[in-house]
Amino acid sequence: MVGLLIALILFILQVGIVLLLEFKNPSKTTAWLFIIFLFPILGFLLYYFAAKEYRKRRFVRRHGRKTQYLLPEGVLHNIEVAMRARELRNPDAAKQKRLFGLLKSIPDAPITLCNETEIYSEGTSTFRAIIQALEGARHHIHLEYYIIHADEIGLEIQRVLIRKAREGIEVRLSYDGLGSYKLKASYLKELREAGVKIGCFFPLRASFLTRNLNYRNHRKIVVVDGIIGFLGGINIGDEYLGRDPRFGFWRDTHMRLVGDSVYFLQQAFLNDWEFVTKEKLTDPVYFPEHGCLGQERIQIIASGPDGEWDTIQEMFFGAMSTAVNRIDIVSPYFIPDPSILMAIKTAALSGVKVRIILPGLSDHPLVKWAAFAYIEELMKAGVQFNLYRKGFIHAKILIVDETLATVGTANMDMRSFFDNFEMNAVMFDKETIRKLDEDFREDLAASEEMSLERFQRRSRKQRAKEVVARMLSPLL
Repeated sequence: MVGLLIALILFILQVGIVLLLEFKNPSKTTAWLFIIFLFPILGFLLYYFAAKEYRKRRFVRRHGRKTQYLLPEGVLHNIEVAMRARELRNPDAAKQKRLFGLLKSIPDAPITLCNETEIYSEGTSTFRAIIQALEGARHHIHLEYYIIHADEIGLEIQRVLIRKAREGIEVRLSYDGLGSYKLKASYLKELREAGVKIGCFFPLRASFLTRNLNYRNHRKIVVVDGIIGFLGGINIGDEYLGRDPRFGFWRDTHMRLVGDSVYFLQQAFLNDWEFVTKEKLTDPVYFPEHGCLGQERIQIIASGPDGEWDTIQEMFFGAMSTAVNRIDIVSPYFIPDPSILMAIKTAALSGVKVRIILPGLSDHPLVKWAAFAYIEELMKAGVQFNLYRKGFIHAKILIVDETLATVGTANMDMRSFFDNFEMNAVMFDKETIRKLDEDFREDLAASEEMSLERFQRRSRKQRAKEVVARMLSPLL
């Protein structure tokens, strides 16, 4: 009897602590209470190590994980920035003055006017362009990835980095401790011996002990000589080249940038680099004049749990709320938070054509069940869901009317919105939007449209999986 009473008191204390600390986030509260109900002691231990909000951490307040490195004054004076909506050179975007006001107010993310981009729709062309840029480096190479594998493409890039480092080029490589947990120590040792500087974002063992396991750097950034930049969904691994027999063809979107936008890729890299290595790089040589004559308007938005804004989530919401004709979404993971869910639902109910492409083949079953938990509600509102059948689709794309399109590292899920360090490019150029629209139509042709009637006939077992997954979805 005494033992039961003690167990009950401990359980009530665990529930009370979660309610006290998470009262501002009802969805996370529900998820953690569900876990603690199922696994009273283990669940609370998991909560202790993984749940505390990152931006409230004492070391963040003391040392700062927020942007500290500011662009050199001379660079700031030379960057052309859109101050009025009409400067976007897109009549549809110019009409959306409220949206422009939102985008303009995002901290450290001006809409730059002088850029050139190239969009890649799969891994082969992406790696070809990246390796070509690395080979041409004259001063420095900066790479930051969530996942690096020591496979065929990983070894090819390793050889290039070693060769460039031995030529005297500054080479820095940063990787995420969880995303790259399979990366062999010998791979990194060979790079270091050649002179490549290595940084690890929250090493796996240390991040567990410091309760940072839940917060990962999901960015994929390449900057060469401060002139050429790359951003998108592709990590370093053979699967992105379609060499994984399970997934086959791997559909993804990456981009090459030249112009003022590269300065903000560089700024993000240098901030992350200082955080993981304590090396602060302030030499203006990392921000050279680029000589770009392009006229594309681009906004680089960095988002993370250290910021006061959930910038990418707010950009998604703001853009979708202005839709008049269409919203097209491609995402490998679809777990919308309540505001994004409502934006999509109300857009569809108001007559906007909303089309969403998800993978037909999932790499994370629990995440797939969580996504399916939202589908019936949205299909009833008129949203069209499509399952990609050509292989695996990992692209992260949002297109709203002819107003804007965005490509980057953020999935349409709560982990990308609130827990991961992410980066997206928002583009307003009509030709770039047209290219992404062409890719979307090809993806649509390679997909199977889901039927509401058929979906409603799924088994009770499947529905039960979805219920559990949706309850846990704020944590996935």
